Amino acid sequence: MDKNKKTPQAQEAPAFNKPKFKFPTEEVTLPSKGLIYPKEHPFSSGVVEMKYMTAKEEDIITNQSFISKGNVVDKLLEALVVSDGDLDDMIIGDKNALLIASRVLGYGKDYKFEYLGEEHSVDLSTLENVKFDESLITKGENKFHFTTPTGQNLIEFQIMTDGLEKKVDAEVRGLKRINKNASPIMSTRMKHMILSVDGNPDKKDIREFVDNYFLARDAKALRDYIKDIQPDVDFNYEIVRENGELEEIDIPIGANFFFPDA
Repeated sequence: MDKNKKTPQAQEAPAFNKPKFKFPTEEVTLPSKGLIYPKEHPFSSGVVEMKYMTAKEEDIITNQSFISKGNVVDKLLEALVVSDGDLDDMIIGDKNALLIASRVLGYGKDYKFEYLGEEHSVDLSTLENVKFDESLITKGENKFHFTTPTGQNLIEFQIMTDGLEKKVDAEVRGLKRINKNASPIMSTRMKHMILSVDGNPDKKDIREFVDNYFLARDAKALRDYIKDIQPDVDFNYEIVRENGELEEIDIPIGANFFFPDA
């Protein structure tokens, strides 16, 4: 008998206790193309790698604590994004691209929604990024300029990032605790977006300008300008109403966005 030959009992068992699973990923092209981030920032590549949603991520989107705090999307994206980089640094338009990608990777491209009592369906994979004027961007900087049409004030501003949006939300909540009837969302956002007025970067002076000197017509002009130039996903979609008429709308992100069978 060959003493070197192992009996079946002596053979090593398959290592089922140490499975190695590779999760599939996809690269998502950012609407900003990465131009707005510093060269050394991971997002400057213009692409972000995301993994497909699993049952573990479904636990996140059904977590009542996250839902009540309003941070479900943040928690979900943190779990799905494989690339390096702090999502607080990401501008809102780029975050919207990740939101759409997470839905497609999780539940597929077909999204049904209701509009004025009628049901419609859109293929999310057909949504394109908004074309923006790259010449307005100083590569690696989130800084833009606008001269108000009436007051002729030179405004230097930044496009909202996820981190800035959180600061605005926190400040607005604090103001509402002081005055429940207050609704300072628009002015508070402006105070955080504006970097300087007529060359003056002092934060106190900027706040005073917004509260006391920033004409409503000029504030609207700035908001319209920002909407026109900022990189984002194009949510504009043409639907056919039951009466046969065509109508262009912004695709609504409803409660069933991550629950297509709900």
